[in-house]
Amino acid sequence: MTLDVQERPLHADLEAARESGRANGLPYAGSVTPQAAWALHSAREAVLVDVRTAEERKFVGHVPETLHVAWATGTSFTRNPRFVRELEAKAGKDAAIVLLCRSGNRSAQAAEAAARAGFANVFNMLEGFEGDLDEAGRRGTHNGWRFHGLPWIQD
Repeated sequence: MTLDVQERPLHADLEAARESGRANGLPYAGSVTPQAAWALHSAREAVLVDVRTAEERKFVGHVPETLHVAWATGTSFTRNPRFVRELEAKAGKDAAIVLLCRSGNRSAQAAEAAARAGFANVFNMLEGFEGDLDEAGRRGTHNGWRFHGLPWIQD
């Protein structure tokens, strides 16, 4: 199932992210903040794809009406060898795609793999769903999707 994100010029936020990505030598199109990702998703300017495991989505929560293509699976985070094919089947190779994970690290790896496979408009969401670890080793205290109060649900 491919989401209907119309083919049109990229949104200004994505073009700015692309320019920043080029300037910083990123191997994928660029990175956006959680707030920009939500705005782009809400306006149907980009497809938001969660690359966390099914278990993370179920027990930690997820963004409503997003696609899911696991970058890795299980508790050992075994790399999904079908990731690129599944992403293409669900989102389409020409769509503007923003990938999200727990902290922005796995989604950056997934964005790099997608870019190598020919996805020209794949972006990483900075901070991730739960955010970076704080001094006490906890997430969600100073950044991330949930920290910013953006919509999410939990099973």
